[in-house]
Amino acid sequence: MSTEKAPSPSQAEADARLVAWVRQAAPYIHAFRGRAFVIAFGGEVLVTGVAQALIHDIALLDSMGIQLVLVHGARPQIDAEMKGRGLEPRFHVGLRVTDAATLECVKRAMGVTRIEIEALLSQGLPNTPLAGAFLRVTGGNFVSAKPVGVVDGVDFQFTGAVRKVEAAEIRADLAQENVVLITPIAASPSGEIFNLAWEEVAEAVAVAIKADKLIFLGDSPGLVDKKGQHIDALTVEEAEQLIAKKVKQSPEVARVLEEALRACSNGVARVHFLDRAQDGAMLMELFTRDGVGTVMTRAPLARLREATAEDVATVLALIAPLEADGTLVKRGRERIELEIARFSLLEHDGVVVGCAALYPLSKARGEPAAAELSCLAVMPDFRRAGYGDQLRRHIEGRAKALKLKRLYVLTTRTAHWFTERGFVETGLDDLPKSRRKLYNFQRKSKVFVKALS
Repeated sequence: MSTEKAPSPSQAEADARLVAWVRQAAPYIHAFRGRAFVIAFGGEVLVTGVAQALIHDIALLDSMGIQLVLVHGARPQIDAEMKGRGLEPRFHVGLRVTDAATLECVKRAMGVTRIEIEALLSQGLPNTPLAGAFLRVTGGNFVSAKPVGVVDGVDFQFTGAVRKVEAAEIRADLAQENVVLITPIAASPSGEIFNLAWEEVAEAVAVAIKADKLIFLGDSPGLVDKKGQHIDALTVEEAEQLIAKKVKQSPEVARVLEEALRACSNGVARVHFLDRAQDGAMLMELFTRDGVGTVMTRAPLARLREATAEDVATVLALIAPLEADGTLVKRGRERIELEIARFSLLEHDGVVVGCAALYPLSKARGEPAAAELSCLAVMPDFRRAGYGDQLRRHIEGRAKALKLKRLYVLTTRTAHWFTERGFVETGLDDLPKSRRKLYNFQRKSKVFVKALS
């Protein structure tokens, strides 16, 4: 007889959530292995008490085989150093004006900040995410600089811009499983030292190494719309519209937005905006479907495409729950394999989350050309995102392209959904004769039709 106690309901629920999260994260873990991410953050990370948690998450990403480039800033540290020397910070168009005295403060603050970050990455205490881990941190003269010069009559002196990024050298370090740490201070070919903006360095490095993701950790969870509501995802074009309409963003998001736009427009697949103060924000953003920040892409995250033979297993997995509860008629693998060309799929961030099929119906003399919309299925987590409507509209578009006049739907549980979208209930006798012969009287499906103009 076992003496072990059964887990409490709360523990069982926590265990179930953990299992569900790991399973949900698995496809992303596989997809991200060997990919290059640039993680950019200001010196505020070290003065707001979030550095330890951030380093733990970075170590976890490294253990998953993700290639990491870290770009840090040091604005608060520079300001503190200047204050200690009785110097007043000067800024113009968002850039620090760096004279000779300020440059000495910059060099000291940057050096100390880098050493502190390296120390955090070198931890290996028991009972922490860094236990047993060894993060080899490298750096060097990967970035060369040029002077900003005079802007609006202001001489920026030792404030610089990125001249060149040694992408091949960074890639070589990443291939050796090193974490590359880049400090935004660099020399010009003439040997002069310049203070660079960390957000510009992050953009330039991400573009140069063709990073899959550029992650900005700032003072808010991302962008907001004109009503102040958080935006989960947007395209470059939509972000440009926000700027044109002068929609107010948080100070740090506004500061990095131009760099994010350029990075995304120049080949970086995803740019993420996250709140550095939110514990585990990177993990939740990268390994859950909904995320917690804002992601920017060149094209919309959701895209429609036609199914191929390689998608048979995916379609079967999508429709299986609806077949089990009786919403859809059961179809075997062989049937799906034969009919896969009739299916359209909807992807969200590379993951198939919905499907629908178009079945043209043979017509008898006098019957209008028609088709059936079938197997409309969307994963539960995405049903409120309007993806069912996108699939429906896509199928209607395919039917119109075939010059069909009517689109039929047979349903047992979603009558109201189709009625709200212009379908009208009709009788069995209205079905084309070829489809009427296959009607399942045991299911007693209701028949709906929509005229296609």
